[in-house]
Amino acid sequence: MLNFARFVVTRAVLAMITLIIVSLVVFSLMELVPGDCAERYLAFKNTQGSGISAADIENERIRLGLDRPFLERWGKWIVNAFQGEFGDSCILRVDIAQLLGDKFWISLGLCLASLLLAYSIALPVGIIAAASDNAILNNSLRLFSYLGLAMPNFLLALMIMLFSTVYFGDTLTGLFSAEYRDAPWSVDRVLDLLSNAWLPIFILGWSATAFALQTVRALMSDEIGKLYVTAASARGVHGRKLLWNYPARHALGPIVNSLGFDLNRIFNELPIVALILTLTEAGSLLIEALARSNDQQLAGAIIFLLTASIVTLNFLTDVLLAVLDPRVRKSIVR
Repeated sequence: MLNFARFVVTRAVLAMITLIIVSLVVFSLMELVPGDCAERYLAFKNTQGSGISAADIENERIRLGLDRPFLERWGKWIVNAFQGEFGDSCILRVDIAQLLGDKFWISLGLCLASLLLAYSIALPVGIIAAASDNAILNNSLRLFSYLGLAMPNFLLALMIMLFSTVYFGDTLTGLFSAEYRDAPWSVDRVLDLLSNAWLPIFILGWSATAFALQTVRALMSDEIGKLYVTAASARGVHGRKLLWNYPARHALGPIVNSLGFDLNRIFNELPIVALILTLTEAGSLLIEALARSNDQQLAGAIIFLLTASIVTLNFLTDVLLAVLDPRVRKSIVR
């Protein structure tokens, strides 16, 4: 128990250090964008073309605190970020926490639900497929995997929307019905969200399921042929007990370890799916901040929150992996 506690504390410290380093990288990239926040805001505000003087820029920089040293501004930014405060949007001049509102958490919820859907299907089906000699089953799963990897998520979204529009007269866009879009949170609004969120969850989980299925099947196929499985079978262990207690348990390590990477990959696919399905979420705001308004403060806040989510998930998967495999926790406490 003491070794396990040391393992958890060590992993927590490493996760915190990782987040601080990433925050420094994000803040540095925000600083490297041509023109600071004061110049971008005044340029955005100056729609009449009357010109911007150097004095105006300097006054704005002083007002925003951009005249302070880099490390001092980064230290203040990271302390506030850990408290959930990211300041004001550079262009819109509204509080970023208020601007994001529930959008980031809804986006994260969609990604986590898609990840859960993918592995809920991939784990049992991949294990069964690896242990089965049924050619029809294996070829069917292989075809599904190829379709999932070859067909882009946005194409699947367009196909479902077209089918639904032609046959049911409903485009299936948006996460809320009209009466709940701007309503305060309530049980009815949550139920309305759940009734509309199944489509983006299914679409985002489409390729993730195919990728996870191939991964689980490959790892299980490799483990099943090893000597320790043959020895267990010779001792009279067969069927489901053999699969779950021996090859599946060893194959779960790399799978659990890849959850953070899979979450990041799903979030990367979210913006284009959100644009097609007309979802108002953090992915669309990130595209807007980076490609259109050049609002690096807003973009930095979203990237920091996403990184914090992935680092937290990686920490939890490390702990879960240590529970499943004692070799993992022993490797860091020797």
